[in-house]
Amino acid sequence: MSAIVIIIVVLATASSGAIFKPGEWYQHLRRPSWTPPNWAFPLVWSILYVAIGVSGWLLWQAQGLSLAMVVWGAQMVLNAAWSWLFFGLRRMDLAFVDVCAMFVLIALYIALVLPVSTIAALLFMPYAAWVIAAATLNRAVWRLNPEAVPG
Repeated sequence: MSAIVIIIVVLATASSGAIFKPGEWYQHLRRPSWTPPNWAFPLVWSILYVAIGVSGWLLWQAQGLSLAMVVWGAQMVLNAAWSWLFFGLRRMDLAFVDVCAMFVLIALYIALVLPVSTIAALLFMPYAAWVIAAATLNRAVWRLNPEAVPG
């Protein structure tokens, strides 16, 4: 797998956030006071996607196709699905399940990659922290707006 494939996967995942944007629906939802400002999300995600890509590339260079690489790909699928679930389908409940599963895969990836590349594992640590924050925010918004989830 070349760096080009890793870059394409990361860009395809990131494009989900560009396609399924918060928009007017999200602006009208009640949010906790600690919600980060809107400008923070694209900035943080841009940095994280670079780290995610570099981590995946380091793993691929060290080990090639492996369980850790499959986990890397699976968490990317869940990452891409979150924006579609939350903003596209407006299913905060399903998005919460998705982000929790994503965190489990991120933690598993870190555990699997740590013996192979400490740098690749460390590059995922900020991502894990941000996903915990995202899951917490997702749950808080869902709890504050139960009527906004289609039933």
